[in-house]
Amino acid sequence: MSPLILFKCLSEDTRLKIVMLLSQHTELCVCDLQVALEISQPKVSRHLAELRNCGLLEDERRGKWIYYHLHPGLPEWIMELVKLTADNNQDYLSECCTRMTPENPPKCER
Repeated sequence: MSPLILFKCLSEDTRLKIVMLLSQHTELCVCDLQVALEISQPKVSRHLAELRNCGLLEDERRGKWIYYHLHPGLPEWIMELVKLTADNNQDYLSECCTRMTPENPPKCER
């Protein structure tokens, strides 16, 4: 993946937050992301589809739910960039992480 494609894929706030959250939580489902980002399921799904099309994410169906994770085949430089960005910008994700607490469970039943 070229840097141009990567940065175009991450140029939207919601997509960047999704990738950063996935770098910290290993995998999340749509309902987790709805809670974290406070956006509707169709919007989350649209952004996830775009990230999948860019080659940044993979998904795995388990029963009714689809779980998303960073693509394991991403080059090391991309993984390092995403992790460093997430680790050094906790304030950018703080509201999302606060909403993902056990006191505020996802809307789906697991």
